[in-house]
Amino acid sequence: MKLIVGLGNPGDQYNFTRHNFGFLALDFYAKIKGWQWAEHPKFGAIYHKEDDTIFIKPQSFYNDSGIPVRAFKDFYKIKLADILIICDDFNLDFGEMRYRAKGSDGGNNGLKSITKHLGTSDYPRLRLGTDNNEMRRKLGDVDFVLSKFTLEEKTKLPEILRAVVERI
Repeated sequence: MKLIVGLGNPGDQYNFTRHNFGFLALDFYAKIKGWQWAEHPKFGAIYHKEDDTIFIKPQSFYNDSGIPVRAFKDFYKIKLADILIICDDFNLDFGEMRYRAKGSDGGNNGLKSITKHLGTSDYPRLRLGTDNNEMRRKLGDVDFVLSKFTLEEKTKLPEILRAVVERI
């Protein structure tokens, strides 16, 4: 069994924000594959199960993402190496992707929560770059991650999301 986790915040006000890049990636994947999310959350996450893979979007808010990740891992007895976390990273240029089989949280609060609840940082993650130096300096880190993508960035999203689908 594999677990693919897109990080983000629940609620329409967070759609197309940088912090919801993980949600956006999984929604794009679902659209391409032609499936829908389950109508009722399970273990605090919206999910879809297909063959031996479970896709989840935690509904616990970004900073508590570890709670549903741990619940799915334990219930389905998923190995750490079979978990993939997809998250935003403002330390990477917009559109850049970085995969690591394990590593630090790099200051990402969602990864901090997952590490805390799994008791290790030895799980794979795909970081999606969101940096926009000018905007980030103007807004500060907290407001920046909750800001919407610019129009120019939105035009590049389909190409980036297709690349994420290939990596998944």
